[in-house]
Amino acid sequence: MRHRFGTVAAVGMIALATGTAAQGLATRDLTGVSQAAAAALGSGFEAKEEPQRATLFCTDCAGAPIVDVLIGRQADGTEERVREGTTSIADLQQICRARSPRCTVTALEVAPAVGWVSGYPLGDRAGATAIIIRDGDLLTIRSLARDPASARQAIDHLLPLIRTRIIGP
Repeated sequence: MRHRFGTVAAVGMIALATGTAAQGLATRDLTGVSQAAAAALGSGFEAKEEPQRATLFCTDCAGAPIVDVLIGRQADGTEERVREGTTSIADLQQICRARSPRCTVTALEVAPAVGWVSGYPLGDRAGATAIIIRDGDLLTIRSLARDPASARQAIDHLLPLIRTRIIGP
């Protein structure tokens, strides 16, 4: 047991020294990002923030859109399966369509993370959810709006900020 612990510690130290250790998201605290996110969404958006959650909303906008940005963990192997191609976007869409026949899934360009966004009807409204995973850190962006294009547009408006301030290099 002692030998095994020494080996694990040595491998960990080598990984740190060579820069191969997992980095995860550039930040796990959304309090410094939420006001910029509200500004990226446009005039009228307000933000409520917690360290791992930012809720962005516009009560005066058409359809009263709401966007939730959440940070968590996803260490079930999904990231590796998507990164390696074992789980494809088509596979994710099939899973999504089992829940809602009109669901769509598209890949997101968020390297060095992996990510995708799903779009789906939600009653008389529409939702879009982006899933971004980097080294087990999970960023979820849920958008609820009056129609599918508006729900997806909110995510697209946030992506430049997400890439630079949350995902990182």
